[in-house]
Amino acid sequence: MRGNHSAAGILRVDYWRSPSRTSRPASTRLRSEAGSGGAPSARPRKPVRPARARRKPRPRRGPSLSAPEVVAGRSPSCPRGARGPGAAAEAEAPMAEGGSPDGRAGPGSAGRNLKEWLREQFCDHPLEHCEDTRLHDAAYVGDLQTLRSLLQEESYRSRINEKSVWCCGWLPCTPLRIAATAGHGNCVDFLIRKGAEVDLVDVKGQTALYVAVVNGHLESTQILLEAGADPNGSRHHRSTPVYHASRVGRADILKALIRYGADVDVNHHLTPDIQPRFSRRLTSLVVCPLYISAAYHNLQCFRLLLLAGANPDFNCNGPVNTQGFYRGSPGCVMDAVLRHGCEAAFVSLLVEFGANLNLVKWESLGPESRGRRKVDPEALQVFKEARSVPRTLLCLCRVAVRRALGKYRLHLIPSLPLPDPIKKFLLHE
Repeated sequence: MRGNHSAAGILRVDYWRSPSRTSRPASTRLRSEAGSGGAPSARPRKPVRPARARRKPRPRRGPSLSAPEVVAGRSPSCPRGARGPGAAAEAEAPMAEGGSPDGRAGPGSAGRNLKEWLREQFCDHPLEHCEDTRLHDAAYVGDLQTLRSLLQEESYRSRINEKSVWCCGWLPCTPLRIAATAGHGNCVDFLIRKGAEVDLVDVKGQTALYVAVVNGHLESTQILLEAGADPNGSRHHRSTPVYHASRVGRADILKALIRYGADVDVNHHLTPDIQPRFSRRLTSLVVCPLYISAAYHNLQCFRLLLLAGANPDFNCNGPVNTQGFYRGSPGCVMDAVLRHGCEAAFVSLLVEFGANLNLVKWESLGPESRGRRKVDPEALQVFKEARSVPRTLLCLCRVAVRRALGKYRLHLIPSLPLPDPIKKFLLHE
């Protein structure tokens, strides 16, 4: 019986059975058991947790590949490291495992060849009519002679705007889009003269002009602009030619886009007819060309945008919701310039073009900024001096005249009946 055990035995057994080895000293346990006739005191046992139900694995679901969602796109620019003319399109090729919402099989059930599945999903004609890709292949390699030979036949002339998969591509595209991506200016010009639509979009909402700008082809860009391509790209795509040229610092391409009427401000209206219920407010400066050119320290592009009439405060046409900006993000373009450590020339340009300096909480800016970069001391000094000294009447008059003209009529300043020095002054020359 347990009552006949020795005290040492009781101590040893109770020590290993105790829920807390150090919660009760041995002498206390011995005294309590001796007072109770040697019977061990009842100790609470640890509650036994019920066994957890095994969680069922979730089925993997791929992204929906319906046309409107693919058209929206994910990336505003060509990914770094992309190789070959069709790499920008291939990098964003959807890799889903399930089928599309309309009931057609996905790449997993259609077979291992993703290229065939994409062709089945997005080609303009059935597969049996898309096997002949000589027209698209010739546009890809820049074979102008083959293009001329093929387009002499009516069957190929009717397919000049057909989206099809070519030899080295994944997403179906038109011959013009393929030639513009590869930068074959002579082929782009020939296809346009043969009836190719310049503003036809691919499955990601990209126009031929946009892919020409993304791949840095100035000649193809100029040819498309002269043919009437929309310099703002497509509203179905998140990025614009102006934005990408400002990001990579292609001032020559940006100048060509501005010359043909590109909008240098962000327009967030969803429909061409501006209605309040169909508009949305700007909630981030990241989508603005001025912001991205300052973030990448592209001073020449930054100046070109301001010369073209870009809003120096928010770089936006429509309403701005500063309360909706992310906490800690720049509140205006001047704030972004200081936070990104831009040189003093960026600050001077914004002051010269009439930026509202009161939008910046400069008291919180010091040599060490909360952003990734340090605030340039010289730029901060230029800002503080401009903030403390009133602007000259001459500067205010120039800002007022340019705003009265509007950004779409600034190019008419050289034709005004004014003395040449005043014209140069209004043009910041």
